[in-house]
Amino acid sequence: MDLFFQQILNGLTIGSVYSLVALGLTLVFGILHVPNFAHGALYMVGAYIALTVMTALGVHYWIGLIIAVIVIALLSVLMERLVFSRLDSKDPLPIMIASIGILFFLESFAQYMWGSQYQRMVTPYGDTIQIFGLTVTMQRLLVIIAAVALMYALHLFLTKTMTGAAIIAMSQSKNGAFLVGINATRVSMLTFAIAGGLAAAAATLAAPINLVFPSMGNLVIMKAFVIIIIGGMGSIPGAIIGGYILGMAESLGATYISGDYKDLIAFVLLVLILTMKPNGLFAKGVK
Repeated sequence: MDLFFQQILNGLTIGSVYSLVALGLTLVFGILHVPNFAHGALYMVGAYIALTVMTALGVHYWIGLIIAVIVIALLSVLMERLVFSRLDSKDPLPIMIASIGILFFLESFAQYMWGSQYQRMVTPYGDTIQIFGLTVTMQRLLVIIAAVALMYALHLFLTKTMTGAAIIAMSQSKNGAFLVGINATRVSMLTFAIAGGLAAAAATLAAPINLVFPSMGNLVIMKAFVIIIIGGMGSIPGAIIGGYILGMAESLGATYISGDYKDLIAFVLLVLILTMKPNGLFAKGVK
């Protein structure tokens, strides 16, 4: 049973990262109807920004994370202002083409700036500890705790502040939001900033466990899309729970079936869940 609970713990770690990435993606899609394939590239650049400021400037891990979140949030807003705000939101094809173009551009930029080789981020939380007989690194615990804290902070922001209420109002009815005087441009920029910040935070939390390389966002963004389809397009609870379901399934599947099929599990899970719930588990829009 120790092996089972060890893999549950690993699944929680992976699921926390997936949930943060999917949360940003579903915010942008649910509120602005933008299928942002470049979200994975923001995740990748976020890891490189944190790694660069930590190694070049010698700043602490948490300072590196905060700088990465701020830089990627600004980059995400710039992307929204220069590209997505100029496209017709009713036609998804140009938006998809533009986001894939940004994805390729950012990957090429990362290869030019940081090279194509794998890099490792050193963490001050690399020590191993024992919890109820399970062996776990402090970094993995940090990923779980930080992810839950970020999700709770986002929940409080959306439900307890006027700005959060404006974002939810936009997701429910754009025309209604316009009638009550909500500034759509401001809401769009803020939504992209939050999504980018979540991607950078997820990447910096996961980077010490995995490696940092230019294409690291490709698989993550594919799984994030699987998660928001499983959870229900535009559903925040669906993105969070879907991320943990996928993380658990991958961790247990890699142990009890084969590690070779770990990445295939996401798509098998997608087919199984959509067979039973064609609209996803929580297909009721943003809550």
